[in-house]
Amino acid sequence: MDDADRAKAIADQKDQDALADHLSKTANSKPGRTHCADCGDEIPQRRREAIPNVQRCIDCQQLLEHWGPL
Repeated sequence: MDDADRAKAIADQKDQDALADHLSKTANSKPGRTHCADCGDEIPQRRREAIPNVQRCIDCQQLLEHWGPL
């Protein structure tokens, strides 16, 4: 096994660890909201399925990420 193989093995293990960490956090997290915590608009079902513990609609989330918490 050369250096490239070892580096790939380490990177693969880090990816697996990150995925396992994400899945455990998702499984143990509070349920997502049906309505945005900021504006009260309904959060679309597809967004709730994609982000299990979603708290905001896409518009409010983008504002939060751009401007930070108010």
